[in-house]
Amino acid sequence: MSHSGAHIIAVGNEKGGSGKSTTALHLAVYLLHQGYRVGTVDVDSRQQTLTRYMRNRRATVDTAKRDIPLPKHLYIPTAWGDSISENQVAEREIFDRSLAGLREEVDFIVIDTPGFDCNLTRAAHGMADTLVTPLNDSMIDLDVLARFDEKTGEPIQTSPYSRNVQAARADRLERTGQMTDWVLVRNRISNLGSRNASEVQQTVEQIAERLGCRVADGIAERVIFRSLFKLGMTVFDPLEAELLGATPSMSHVNARQEYRSLVAALRLPVRLPVPVADNEPAKAAQLSA
Repeated sequence: MSHSGAHIIAVGNEKGGSGKSTTALHLAVYLLHQGYRVGTVDVDSRQQTLTRYMRNRRATVDTAKRDIPLPKHLYIPTAWGDSISENQVAEREIFDRSLAGLREEVDFIVIDTPGFDCNLTRAAHGMADTLVTPLNDSMIDLDVLARFDEKTGEPIQTSPYSRNVQAARADRLERTGQMTDWVLVRNRISNLGSRNASEVQQTVEQIAERLGCRVADGIAERVIFRSLFKLGMTVFDPLEAELLGATPSMSHVNARQEYRSLVAALRLPVRLPVPVADNEPAKAAQLSA
């Protein structure tokens, strides 16, 4: 993987609370632990969740003296001038310049986007080699992708977000000759099987076929993610009872495997390590040529 060819992963969904920042950080930290150089970019000027995540992670490094890898993190602010058009031009210039510099230093860039449509959201989607869209495991939350027939439940019209993504993919294809790989990820899946879960899965697959994207196995709802946020940690980091305040459980192990499976499903340009049991030392992956 060349220095100038950093693979860009955007995590996007115009609904708030879909787990974008948690997904972004876990993808970034997984790649760090495999020996890759990783940059993270936060373009959500309102919430700045990924930026707060990174601050918590640095604080853990400093106070707990934990030897955990840190990505190169950038925050892109929103312009607040009187002219909307001038603001957009200024934001895009900062974004493009920041991304160009970061691409010279890392192998992967993970971008966290806001839960609403804006200039920087579209810029991030337009630059993505891989677009990951986490979806809460509910029919209500699928309206971010399409409008449904109230009687049949069939998708009948794509949403504004889906149309924006399709426009960004078409523009990128025209500019670069490469189509963004769009992957839908069911998030906060209930551990209990239900008719609703089956309905959601079937509907997501129908939508994906219409939109020309893929569906990856999702991530279960786990309390562990909330406690890890305060520490800026992920399930891929060394987790001890002293740090967590409780003994790591099977939930940690299961969540780790779910994210490993997600990375494999994304088909990133990586050499994945040979799978090993969680009590065995992992073999570090080599950088792609």
